[in-house]
Amino acid sequence: MAQKKVLGLSFGRKNKNTDIMVKAALMECEKAGCDVQFIHVDDLDIKPCTGCISCVVGMTTGRGKGGCPIKDDLHILDEAIMECDALIAGSPTYVMSPTGRFKSVCDRLGPSHDITFRKARYEEGLAAGQPAEQLPDVRSFKKRVGALVSVGGAMTKNWLSFMLPTMYEITMSMGIDVIDMHEYYGAMACEHVVGNETEMERMRQTGRNIAAALVSETEEERTKWRGDTEGVCPVCHCSLLSVPQNRAADQVECPVCGITGSLVVKDGKIQAEFSEAQKKRSRLHWDGKLEHSTEIKTKAVGSGQIPDLKERLEPYINYLQ
Repeated sequence: MAQKKVLGLSFGRKNKNTDIMVKAALMECEKAGCDVQFIHVDDLDIKPCTGCISCVVGMTTGRGKGGCPIKDDLHILDEAIMECDALIAGSPTYVMSPTGRFKSVCDRLGPSHDITFRKARYEEGLAAGQPAEQLPDVRSFKKRVGALVSVGGAMTKNWLSFMLPTMYEITMSMGIDVIDMHEYYGAMACEHVVGNETEMERMRQTGRNIAAALVSETEEERTKWRGDTEGVCPVCHCSLLSVPQNRAADQVECPVCGITGSLVVKDGKIQAEFSEAQKKRSRLHWDGKLEHSTEIKTKAVGSGQIPDLKERLEPYINYLQ
């Protein structure tokens, strides 16, 4: 059996809490026989996405393979992700959510690496007889598992409220199955995480969880949730819910998965229940991603829809320049 490859990404400061926690998990993966790689993402020059959508347009028109025209170090990160079988991503908390660099990476990977766009382009290109080098990287379709790690100094967990839901963005478009996630809050109460044995052991357990998932013999075992808590949503295991306007009194949505459920009270505790059909269309799964990419392909309009667009824009273009 080929050696499984585990990639650790840290968006924190060098050799500080996030770095060390990701490395602690990688060490356990290495002990289990995995080939490990660590990238301190701030060492790379990764520019923000410009929203040019050339990655998607190229794939939907049969002329591209999901590449980005921005010239920077994203190709280094891209190659590491394409090679890996598992991803462990860690980020410190900046104002209740991950770092700006983390979001920039997600913005660049999001549409360009969406497996529904890439799969359609790949299959259509093969059918048309196009050479493999003109098509999306076949490694895009590899099944991967992942773990998310958030680190916050605040002594209360609610100051990390948007961390794990937002961190799902790095796994979402590629269909990486998150099997574990952990929040370390109250970090300001300890000089460094190496002095907090509880947290260090939790990260070692994350590494063991990833290694166990990688050697699973069944799909059910590979994608089995291995985190400490189940969360409210049975798909992403986050506990963040939203209440849609003009819906039934008991309806809620999972902002991560984009699925609708109902609130119920069992044994004096509020719970959310989601149907099997809703769980299946989570945007973490193929059906949910396909729903979105189909929407883009069929609803997005091209240029020339507004004949007098130039005249309409005129009052705004030079305003307050």
